[in-house]
Amino acid sequence: MEDTILVIDDEIAIRRLLEITLKANGYNTIEAATGKDGLYFAASHNPKLILLDLGLPDEDGQIVLQKLREWYTSPVIILSVRSSEEEIIRALDNGANDYLTKPFRTGELSARVRSSLRLSSQNNANQQVIVVGKIEVDLIHHTVRKNGEFLHLTSTEFSLLSLMAKNAGKVLTHSFILKEIWGYSYLEQTQYLRVFVAQLRKKIEDDPSSPSYVITESGIGYRFSE
Repeated sequence: MEDTILVIDDEIAIRRLLEITLKANGYNTIEAATGKDGLYFAASHNPKLILLDLGLPDEDGQIVLQKLREWYTSPVIILSVRSSEEEIIRALDNGANDYLTKPFRTGELSARVRSSLRLSSQNNANQQVIVVGKIEVDLIHHTVRKNGEFLHLTSTEFSLLSLMAKNAGKVLTHSFILKEIWGYSYLEQTQYLRVFVAQLRKKIEDDPSSPSYVITESGIGYRFSE
């Protein structure tokens, strides 16, 4: 059965381009030109993924994203001409899974869509054990192995690794990680987070100075490699 993708964008040319690209990759598409219609179609058709523009005629896409995340749990990828770091961070904090700036390459878009759908499918399987490369994270027994050998992590290090592993491939902002692990009072403590990331890298990376698992997204946050 083909996956259905909802496109929320007021530009007809972009919608046509996305329809052609997605259809060529085996996806069905539903289209909405406004935030209001987009929210309606998201609720009535339950798409597997949403492509959302931020510059909508009736409501800012960031607000639409916030409304979606009140109940919609599948991936949302932002497509926007807005390219500032602040705008990207805001979208990721609001729950976006990925962010592509216009103009974008259709090949890259297709790859991002496939990645987001694959990760969503893995998360929906409610995995008790997450395996990424040589790392095995057991969420039930709170244990971590590398190449079959147990790693001794503190409870905070395990929580940090688990959060990243469950969101493998997704960029997590500094503030999101700090909020999830330590709470709202730590939202500005990015140096605090860097210390714990450095400690975690020493335990899970082959070469902490050139990490292959916990990747730094400069100025934004971290991404756990797929």
